[in-house]
Amino acid sequence: MGAILLMVLVFAGYLVAYHTYGKFLARRIFKLNGAAVVPSRALEDGTDYVPTRRGVIFGHHFTSIAGTGPIVGPAIAIIWGWVPAVIWVFVGCIFMGAVHDFGSLVISLRNQGKSISDIAARYINPRVQLILFGVIFLELLIVIAIFGVVIAALFKEYPQAVFPVWCEIPIALALGWAVYKRKWNVALMTLVAVVAMYVTVVAGHSLWKPMPEVWGIPPMGVWVIILLAYAFVASTLPVTTLLQPRDYINAWQLFVAMALLIVGVLVAGTAGGLEIVAPKFQAAPAGAPPFMPFLFVTIACGAISGFHSLVAGGTTSKQLSDERHSLSVGYGSMLMEGALALLVIIAVAAGIGMYYKADTLQIGPDGKPAVVMRTLEDGTQVKEKEVLEGRAAWQRLYPAWTGGQPINDKIRAFVEGSANMVGALGIPRHIALIIMGVFLASFAGTTLDTATRLQRYVVGELAARARMPLLANRWIATAIAVVTAFALAFSTGIKGTGAMKLWPMFGALNQSLAALALLLVTVYLARKGGLKFLITLLPCLFMLVVTLWAMVHNEINYATNVMDGQNAWLLLILNAIMLLLALWMVVEVIVLAVRKLREPRSAAGLRAEAGSTVDQGDTRAE
Repeated sequence: MGAILLMVLVFAGYLVAYHTYGKFLARRIFKLNGAAVVPSRALEDGTDYVPTRRGVIFGHHFTSIAGTGPIVGPAIAIIWGWVPAVIWVFVGCIFMGAVHDFGSLVISLRNQGKSISDIAARYINPRVQLILFGVIFLELLIVIAIFGVVIAALFKEYPQAVFPVWCEIPIALALGWAVYKRKWNVALMTLVAVVAMYVTVVAGHSLWKPMPEVWGIPPMGVWVIILLAYAFVASTLPVTTLLQPRDYINAWQLFVAMALLIVGVLVAGTAGGLEIVAPKFQAAPAGAPPFMPFLFVTIACGAISGFHSLVAGGTTSKQLSDERHSLSVGYGSMLMEGALALLVIIAVAAGIGMYYKADTLQIGPDGKPAVVMRTLEDGTQVKEKEVLEGRAAWQRLYPAWTGGQPINDKIRAFVEGSANMVGALGIPRHIALIIMGVFLASFAGTTLDTATRLQRYVVGELAARARMPLLANRWIATAIAVVTAFALAFSTGIKGTGAMKLWPMFGALNQSLAALALLLVTVYLARKGGLKFLITLLPCLFMLVVTLWAMVHNEINYATNVMDGQNAWLLLILNAIMLLLALWMVVEVIVLAVRKLREPRSAAGLRAEAGSTVDQGDTRAE
């Protein structure tokens, strides 16, 4: 199948799914009500609860959930073949990921914009709330630490992206001031902001310098410190000051980047220069874990992601101005993310085959490949380079499994492959590389901002539950979020890359959170009566099976590494905690279900269980 036909079929399928299955969920399952009083209006405070235009909140939500997840996951998982990757991104997105995001957003909207952990105390029991608090805190801790390292690594790999990425902050601040303070025309201000952003992208080719070592801290560590300090400041500001406008212009950046990629696929494919060179299917690539279940936890955000439930119930539900908007923001944005994941698959499966300049390798005396060095006239040694095309280019970047290294070759495969397709439009290659590098770093930055703010909410909710109001203060709660991430990032030394040790278990942890969020939505629907709960129960059961399977496999692997003398204790302990928490929550829900089945079911009891009028804490009449 050609890249053009693949893209057209999948995109058309997403459009059909939105207008059929998505609207069925909105009208028949969740029964969205435009007259409902949403949290942003009932609890408006100008800082976190702010009624927001649908286009703006769509941009914030989409850029927050996207991040680098739909890029890194597919870029790694394609080693099992492009066919299973595409199938999971398509089917998983429509029937699992979008349902998960939509359901998480709706139940938060109907519970004062609270997080899924807070809602769990009401629909299941307080013990489950504590379980989810533990899972969510651990997930966000890893996300904040890892994404700080991811952006730092991107700045090191593509330093030309540094200037435009940081210029987005004053541009976003100016946009927020113009729209919210001066009430200037949104469309005009958007155009000005987007044009200014791309001017800085072009300027970034000339205005860049590598980060130096500071006080003995290497460049990577310096960037991590700067990024975490930025996250502290950004996540304590009112959402209208920086978070919303930055996410909004990043959404437009994404639309532009996706448009360039789509047109690039059409132009390069029509010219015959875009051939899918990745294998259709590889059951057992060298060094890779089993295809089942790891494909489904490696491709996370591109198909389904537990992190999305945190965004939906953390920031988005506090800003949505109309309950009906949850269809486009919740269900629609996940389909958009699936479209991005597909473009990533095309870039690393076909785009990289157009051109790749790589180090020249030769087999050394030890039988392993070594880089060929060339000596210049002044005696300087440089790496010899060669241009690779077709399957040879793909095999150079995918010789074996390197799933624990989210940057390096896999990120390079996406950026280089995308630049090749964009270059087919006549855009100079060095500019195309900056565009894709800025795009990637910007999205990681929005995830870092949002995750830090969400962790502040989690710490605040825990502090309120423990009756420790001082810790619920937004400055102190944010400091706890940033300091714990800082400790994790620098746990292995001053390079600040300690969090990368946790990358192998991140996918399973993230997908297990998705399964638990689906379980909560299932309980919510079951309380309403009827068989609606099957819509979320079936994907919940599938995700529980594959994630528990993956965590058990990881636990055995980590234990083996420890016995072999490797330093894998942190992975072993954290993975065991996650496994036990997930199993505990499942048991709690099973006990709840059995207890409900054994209770006398009078007519009055059935009406109460179904929620006859308004549930306590609901923001709308059922």
